[in-house]
Amino acid sequence: MIHNWTSWKTFPDPRTEAALEAPAGPGVYEVRHSVSGRVVAFGSTSNVASALSGLAIARRVPRGFAGLFQSQVLLPRPLDFEYRICAANSRAEAKSAARRLLGLKQASWHERFTAAVLGQRAR
Repeated sequence: MIHNWTSWKTFPDPRTEAALEAPAGPGVYEVRHSVSGRVVAFGSTSNVASALSGLAIARRVPRGFAGLFQSQVLLPRPLDFEYRICAANSRAEAKSAARRLLGLKQASWHERFTAAVLGQRAR
């Protein structure tokens, strides 16, 4: 059984030892830019915590002496992104829920686009 979405949570600051608040079990995740609302990651997985920590925006920044000699890749700040999860009982259930949720999102986007196009034609 799929549970409800959690509230939106910001990624922890990579300079601290704070951890993600996500289950080490199956589920669906969604990551968005906190200001624009643009979805940057969406998917189902057997381990939500591992999937979220593997995203480029959740990478830890090397500290101290090691950080001086590693090439600096310009990544967005993790604090600019937020995530939410929907826990599931199994990987198959998570995949099914992700497909259903993605279909609902696409239908919603299509309705908005159609309404915007029809609104412009009415002018």
